[in-house]
Amino acid sequence: MVSVVLSLSAAGCGSGDSAGSGSDATVAAGTSAAPTRTSYPLTIDNCGQKVTFDAPPKRVLIMNGASVGEVETYVLLGLQTRILANAQRVTISDDPKMVAEVAKLPTRGVEWNKNFDVPAEKVLDLKPDLVVSTWSGGFNAKSGFATREQLANVGIKSYVNPVDCAYGATNPSARDQAVYERQSIESTFDFIRQTGVVFDEQQKAADLVERLEKRISSVRNRVEGEDRKKVLLVYPGMAMMSANDLPAVFSGGVYDDIIEAAGGENAFPSDKPNPELTSNLSAEALASADVDVLVIGLSDPSEKDKVKQLADGLFKKYPQWEASKTKTYTSVSDGAFIGPTNAFAVEKIADAAHPR
Repeated sequence: MVSVVLSLSAAGCGSGDSAGSGSDATVAAGTSAAPTRTSYPLTIDNCGQKVTFDAPPKRVLIMNGASVGEVETYVLLGLQTRILANAQRVTISDDPKMVAEVAKLPTRGVEWNKNFDVPAEKVLDLKPDLVVSTWSGGFNAKSGFATREQLANVGIKSYVNPVDCAYGATNPSARDQAVYERQSIESTFDFIRQTGVVFDEQQKAADLVERLEKRISSVRNRVEGEDRKKVLLVYPGMAMMSANDLPAVFSGGVYDDIIEAAGGENAFPSDKPNPELTSNLSAEALASADVDVLVIGLSDPSEKDKVKQLADGLFKKYPQWEASKTKTYTSVSDGAFIGPTNAFAVEKIADAAHPR
């Protein structure tokens, strides 16, 4: 399963010269984390709530939230031994090693409820010291989940990926709403940095961000000055999101940022995340779109060997697209969503849009 709308904030995560230079140091989103040592107790401002860590968490439950960016970040930072249970399922990934690495993580028998995440009673039974959710909706009692207040009352800390503090919140602050609407590849880096601060792994976080930034910057430099190609990002396996039996189409936020970094422009550009695009998209609008490059999003491993078949099916249905005439397409999976595999998506889309 891959992440659908989620991930990090354009907010950063550390204090200026160290992530805690005394007791109860506070880390607020919006600053940069220096690759130094974290000093505890450490207090962070998360979605307007103060969360204090007396030491690095040791028993982390990672909620599903239709995301994989959080667990993939933990894996790449070497935090596997800190994970008590993981509910994020990585069955296909743009990172060749990621599926196997996540499969090694403990699940403790966690099963999703009808709202596709770990129910409150199971969370409380596991007794984690930290629960990580990709969005504020992961702590909504109406969906059967434990609230942040419930968890705090029994000594369990909670944390929302800062980019999605506004997503699923009843009354999000103007700041959190702005962070959600500004989401980008940088949001991925911010989550990595803040996770590094919380676990006193700031240098590892800084090194990981540097590696990913270099890959993306290399692509940006390569495609600079090239004509921008119109790119359509579709997930055929998510057609259930459309009332018109159309593939799911994604635009705005991190999707547009990834496409822009690859030297393209979204065929349905938006100045902010547009989760309603698929449900509102008409067959006529899709047919008349300018599409130079088709990007097939894969949401299930069974689709991996069907990429050409999926692309040919859309080319046949929409022969007027320039991509249909040139047979220009590629595929991505989790790399299209906020998470550390963004660099893979940028590289793959750039190779299709601007062949070397």
